[in-house]
Amino acid sequence: MSAPLYNRDILALAVATSEHLPNPDARYHASARAPLCGSRILLDLDADEAGRVTGIGMHVEACALGQAAATLLARDIRGRSVDEVRSARHAIADWFAGTGAIPDWPGFDLLAPARDYPARQGAILLPFDAAIAALDKQGARV
Repeated sequence: MSAPLYNRDILALAVATSEHLPNPDARYHASARAPLCGSRILLDLDADEAGRVTGIGMHVEACALGQAAATLLARDIRGRSVDEVRSARHAIADWFAGTGAIPDWPGFDLLAPARDYPARQGAILLPFDAAIAALDKQGARV
């Protein structure tokens, strides 16, 4: 029997998006929308001269899984570059496709039940897509 899709840990992560309030004064902004489910995120990032994230703010309109993924991103994106975020995003997608191991991003094991629900996976990838878009705007190399 598989684990329940929504559990106490997922819901706790979902409400924790409020720990990362939008920051209109941030240097970089991106919005992203998951076409399948309609989830949406507005992401605000600051980065240092080397392109490493120094601050994050966000507004998330998504299911609990999308909100949980946004919190996981926000908690561990500081100090990371666009290449590291892009690598994590690819690892997550590979994991969902069954072609890779669980991503090396803290807390992602909590989202394991979503592997059985492809319709929810776009919402989980959304925060990473928005972060990549924002960081690419700063001129980071692809």
